[in-house]
Amino acid sequence: MFKEVSELSLAQEDGGLPTALAAGSAPGENGVFVFSARFNGAMHLSATPRKHHIYFQRSQQSRFDCHIADQRLFHQPAAGSLAICPAGADCGADSEGSVDAILVAIDPSRFALAAMEDSSHEAQLIERLSGHDQRLLDLARTLVLESTDGYPNGPLFWSEVASRFVDRLITGHSSARERRARGNLGKEVFHRLKDYIAAHLGEPIEVASLASIAGRSAFHFTRVFAQSVGMTPHRYIVHLRLQRAAELMRDGRMSLAEIAAITGFADQSHLSRWVRRVHGVSLTELATDKSRTAGIFTTGRSLLA
Repeated sequence: MFKEVSELSLAQEDGGLPTALAAGSAPGENGVFVFSARFNGAMHLSATPRKHHIYFQRSQQSRFDCHIADQRLFHQPAAGSLAICPAGADCGADSEGSVDAILVAIDPSRFALAAMEDSSHEAQLIERLSGHDQRLLDLARTLVLESTDGYPNGPLFWSEVASRFVDRLITGHSSARERRARGNLGKEVFHRLKDYIAAHLGEPIEVASLASIAGRSAFHFTRVFAQSVGMTPHRYIVHLRLQRAAELMRDGRMSLAEIAAITGFADQSHLSRWVRRVHGVSLTELATDKSRTAGIFTTGRSLLA
């Protein structure tokens, strides 16, 4: 259960590992992992994480000595208080008493893709030693409940909640970089590339063609694209093809074979393999999913009650 948080050093008062209450991520490539634990007597946590880490304290009685990078805070946070440690930042916390905590870990590539598609191209997660965001907390609790109960609402519901969590981080807890990193894609270039891919989904799309639009060599373009978008050009093409395929499946006016052909997959079987890999469900489950049109919080309210 601790495999996904192995980059963390965790201990309670007796020096042992905390009691894991829930841990996991639904099938598919959603890039979000949740971990809920109880630290008895005291808590120690330290890391220089490869993922973005968002911590929530569920109990109120403990005092904390916390640090992120060169910031330090000794305080007694309220229940539901959050802390944000961006990937690569040294962070740690020690408590004087027992603690129930939730950790949500976000793959930086997942954050980068969401930021690009939200037109927040230079988004940078803000370090926070303390704060409160009820919406983020509710979403984190939903992820914990889904993980605890074996994902009763399925991978697509989990992915939708995870997407809302990442979107909230971007809109509420990120800022534009002070200076654009050399070689990153600009907003206009990214949208030209996206429009070109969308217009040619059913055709072979060469990296050289995309590089030409961006005004770069193919080799340099691939590296810059992956750095900016969080995935290679090929995977982004697949990402857009799957988005369009899902829209057509839910529309219900075309056969799966026709949808595969029009969105650039070799055949229905090829489409099916990608859907299972990325979304963790079958073609039929994806076709009948209504989470985005119906809204997740109709179901989510019952989970949060």
